[in-house]
Amino acid sequence: MPQFDFGHVFWPQIAWLAVIFMVLYFGVVRLTLPKLGAVMDAREASIAGDLAAAKAAKDGADAVDESYHAEMNASREAARSTIAEAKTAAAKATEAQLAKAGAKSDTALAAAEARIAKAVTKAESEIAAAAATSAQAIVTKLTGVTPGIDAAKASVAARI
Repeated sequence: MPQFDFGHVFWPQIAWLAVIFMVLYFGVVRLTLPKLGAVMDAREASIAGDLAAAKAAKDGADAVDESYHAEMNASREAARSTIAEAKTAAAKATEAQLAKAGAKSDTALAAAEARIAKAVTKAESEIAAAAATSAQAIVTKLTGVTPGIDAAKASVAARI
C-alpha cells in the first residue's frame, strides 16, 4: 500500500505542508489581519469618542447642576430677606397699632378715673350730708336740742 510507504512519501508531504502553510499564513496575514486591525482601530476610536462625549455630557450636567444649586441658594437668600423685611414691617405695624390702642386705652382710663373721682367726691359729700343729718338727729334725740345743720356738717367734716 502506498500510504504505508513512509520512505517515499514523507519529504514530499513536508514540502506540500510548508507550501500550504506559507500560502495560508501570508493569505491570513496579508488579507485578513489588516481588515481585522482596521475594524479594531475603528472600534477603539468609536469607544474613545463615546467616552469623550460622555465625559463632555457629564461635565455639562455638572455645570448645569452647579448653576442650579447656585440659583436655588440665591433664591433662598432672597426669600429669607423678603421674609425678614415682611416680619420687620409687620412688627412696625403691630407696634403702631399697639401704640394707638395704648393711647386710646389711656384716654379711656383717664376718663374713667375722672368719673370715679367725681363719683367719689359726690359720694363723700352725700355721706357727709347723711352723717350730718344723722348726727343732728342723734344729738336731738339724746339732748333734746336741735343743732343747726351747718354746725353738724362742720362737726362731721372735722371728724372725717
